[in-house]
Amino acid sequence: MSHPRKLRVAVLFGGRSAEHEISLLSARNVVEALDRDRFTPVLVGIDKNGRWLLQEEALLLGAARDPRLARLNQSAPDVALQAHPGESGEAALTVGGAASQPIDVVFPVLHGPLGEDGCVQGLLELAGVPYVGSGVLGSAVGMDKDVMKRLLKEAELPIVPHETVRRIGWERARAEVLERCERLALPLFVKPANLGSSVGVTKVKTRAALAEAIDLAFTFDTKVVVEQGIEGARELECAVLGDEEPSVSTVGEIVVDHPDGFYSYAAKYIDEHGATTRVPADLTEAESRAVELLALRTFSVLEGSGLARIDFFMSKDRQVYVNEINTLPGFTAISMYPKLWQASGVPPRELVARLIDLALARSERRRKLRTST
Repeated sequence: MSHPRKLRVAVLFGGRSAEHEISLLSARNVVEALDRDRFTPVLVGIDKNGRWLLQEEALLLGAARDPRLARLNQSAPDVALQAHPGESGEAALTVGGAASQPIDVVFPVLHGPLGEDGCVQGLLELAGVPYVGSGVLGSAVGMDKDVMKRLLKEAELPIVPHETVRRIGWERARAEVLERCERLALPLFVKPANLGSSVGVTKVKTRAALAEAIDLAFTFDTKVVVEQGIEGARELECAVLGDEEPSVSTVGEIVVDHPDGFYSYAAKYIDEHGATTRVPADLTEAESRAVELLALRTFSVLEGSGLARIDFFMSKDRQVYVNEINTLPGFTAISMYPKLWQASGVPPRELVARLIDLALARSERRRKLRTST
């Protein structure tokens, strides 16, 4: 009796982003969760110069869980992605100039610019290879907090007041920009428009600290979002899984107990006591259902596909606001996306398998579309 061929899953991680190290930790957990009866992993690390390098599984799985210690093997052979002209739509990886290895699907575990923003997704579309997660448009929209908020506002979904600052405007008219931002009530959160994991984010408690926070954010991006904070707000999160008819997880909550005063990079990844998660969140049944429906609506409005984590704020008067969508949410050992699905009855092995199946099904649907009149 012949056994079906195992699918070769290229797991892409690292990347040219400030979230490079978090991506390595996420990739480790995705690889650990792969069902080896169905899938064979091919590990491809992208270094901070953009080189694609074949990585060893033992090295990745044995690496430290502290992002400050996470590293790629820089001496590994180079990898090139090669489109496959065959009808199967397969692509291949050429390793160190040697014979090519076919791959069936790519699982991008990339966070931040040049990985989560549609760039890699566009490359994979051109190569004709199925991939996990949102397409080019959904990825780009999900990465850019400014464009994201414009679409949420147009769809009449609740968001906090904010201002967008562009570098040229900041350099030419700082006083005018500050005056515009100061119309927002304190505290303020200053964020690079295209980054995640709370990199470059500052909580501003005084008007005097605003300019320095904007300067810091501009070291990470050319566009900055200044948001009005909600004093005493609760941070809620919901996970979405699916494509045209997505499912939603139970609602979780992040309880922050860190000197930064918000869910910062240090609170997330460095200080083991910086934050705790509460799954399910302490909400009424009606409140939980409202958040879940809002998560599904946000996923649809922002062209999500495959997976996403939607983050919310809940004010003291229990009003809920959409904070953002994460189209390639963290998969680390402490990340909320796999935790929320685990609590909803979908363990990591099943979750990863379903994501790959969704990618293959979407690719098959797109392959059947007409390309000529």
